[in-house]
Amino acid sequence: MGSDINKKSVSAVKWAALGTVFMFGLQLVTQVVLARLLGPENYGLFAMGLIVLTFSNFLADFGFSWGLVQNQTLVDEDVRFAVTWQAITGLAAMVLLFVLAPAIADYFKEPRIAPVIAWMSVTCLLNALTAPGSSLLRRQLDFRWLNLIQVASYIVGYLLIGLTMAYAGAGVWTLVCAWLGQAVTALVLTYARTRFSLRPLLWYEGARRSTHVGATVFVTNLCNWFLNNMDRVFLGRFLSAHAVGVYAVGYNLANTPNGLFLSALQPAFLATGAKLQDDRPRLRDTYLSVLATIWIVILPLFVLLAVLAPALIGVLYGKVWQESGVVLTILALAMPAYITWGMSTPILWNTGGKHLESLLQLPLIVLAGVTLWLFAGQGAATVALIAGGTLLARALVVATSACRRLGVRASDLAPLALRGAAMGLLAAAGSGAGVMLAGLVSDHPLPAFLAGTALGAALLLSAVLAVPALLGARVVGMLARFSPPLPATVIAYLRARCGLREDLQEVRLQEVSLQEMRERHE
Repeated sequence: MGSDINKKSVSAVKWAALGTVFMFGLQLVTQVVLARLLGPENYGLFAMGLIVLTFSNFLADFGFSWGLVQNQTLVDEDVRFAVTWQAITGLAAMVLLFVLAPAIADYFKEPRIAPVIAWMSVTCLLNALTAPGSSLLRRQLDFRWLNLIQVASYIVGYLLIGLTMAYAGAGVWTLVCAWLGQAVTALVLTYARTRFSLRPLLWYEGARRSTHVGATVFVTNLCNWFLNNMDRVFLGRFLSAHAVGVYAVGYNLANTPNGLFLSALQPAFLATGAKLQDDRPRLRDTYLSVLATIWIVILPLFVLLAVLAPALIGVLYGKVWQESGVVLTILALAMPAYITWGMSTPILWNTGGKHLESLLQLPLIVLAGVTLWLFAGQGAATVALIAGGTLLARALVVATSACRRLGVRASDLAPLALRGAAMGLLAAAGSGAGVMLAGLVSDHPLPAFLAGTALGAALLLSAVLAVPALLGARVVGMLARFSPPLPATVIAYLRARCGLREDLQEVRLQEVSLQEMRERHE
C-alpha cells in the first residue's frame, strides 16, 4: 500500500508540475494579448467584479466537497450528500450576488460593474457543481485529468471565446464571457470523467463527518479570502478603475506562477498526507524537502522576476502599463512566502490541526484591514507593500505551527534559509548588473530584460556548478525524484562533485526504513 501511494504521489507531482508550466505559458501569452487589447480601464472593471465573485464562490462552496478528499473511507452517500448541498449553496450564492450587484457597484463608486457582477454570479453555481468531481479526482491523485481539464477549459474560455470577443471590441464583456466559458467547460469535463450520482440526499447517518470538515473549510476559506483580496477591495474603494487595473496586472503576473503551483501541488500534498496521517516522520521529512525546494530553487527565481519587473512590464504590456512594474517588484518578492504558507497548511490539516489555519490568521485580518483602510488611498505601490507584508506574516505563523506539530527545529531550517538567501542575492546581483549594463546602451526595456535574465541565470547556474552544496541533499533528492530524465544527469554530476552521495544515500535509506516499518505495521 505504501509503495502504491508513493508511486501515485510522484506521478501526481509530475503531472502537476507539467500542467503548471504549460498553464503558466498559456496564461501569460493570453493575458498579455488581452491586456494590450482591453487596456487598464476594462481590466480594472473586471477585477472589481472578480473580487466579489471569489467571495461568493466561497459562500457557494461551503466545503462539503472537501470531505471527499479528507475522509479515510468513502461511500456513495458521501458523494450524493456533497453534490446536493453544493448545488443548494451555489444556487443561494448566485441569487444573493445577483440581487446585491447594484449595492456592490455603489460601494466601489462604479455603476458599470453592476451588470458585470450580475452575469458573473452564474459561475457561483457552476463552480459549486464542479467541486465534488474535482475533489474525487484529487482523492484518486488523478492530477493528469485535473490538469487536462484545467488546460482545456482555459483554452475554450480565453483563447476561443476571449480573444475572439476582444478583437471584436467587446470590452469588459470579453473577460466576463471568457470566465463563464471556462467555468462551463470545466463542469462538463469534470463530470464526464467522474460520473458521480446526481440523486439528491439531504441527510444520512454519516453526514456529521462531512459537515464538520465542510464547516472548517468554509471558515478557513473565508479567512483566506479576506487576506488574499482585501488589498483590491480597499483599492477599488479609494482609487479609480484604472488604478485597480494597474494593480491587477502586477498582482496577476506575480501570482500566476505560484497560484498554479499551489493549485496543482497543494491538493496533491493534502491528499497524500491524508493517506499518511499516522506517519509523522515521513511527513516531516517530506515537508523539509518541500521547504528546501521553495527557498533554494523557487525564491531566487522570484528575486529574478522582481529585479526584471519594470523591463518585463515594458516588453509585454507597453508604456501604458508601466506603473504595474513597481507592484510586480514588490509582490514578486513576497510570493515565496505565499508558497511557503500554502504548502504548510496541509500539514495542519493532516495532523489534527485543521482549525488552526483560520485561528492563527484572524489577528492578521484585523491588522491588514486597519492598515489598508488608513493607507490604501496612497496608491497601488503602498497597497502592494501592505499585501506583501501580510503574505510574509501569514507564512510565518502558519509555517511555525506546522513545524511545531512535526517537531521541526530552527536548527533544521537555518541551513535551508541561509542557502536560499545566498541564491537570492546571487539572482539579484546578476540580474541587476545585466539591467544596468543594458541601460548604458539603450533605454528600451527589451535589452534590459534580456541582459538581466541572461546574467542572472548564468550567475545562478555557475554558482551551483561551482558550489553544488548550495542546493543541498534535499533539493537534489527532490529534483532526482520529480524532474525529467535530463536533469538527472546533472544531478549525478552534482553528487559526484560535492560529496552529496552519502547525504542522499542516508535520506533514501531513511525513506526505505520508514517504508518497511509502515508495511510491517500494515
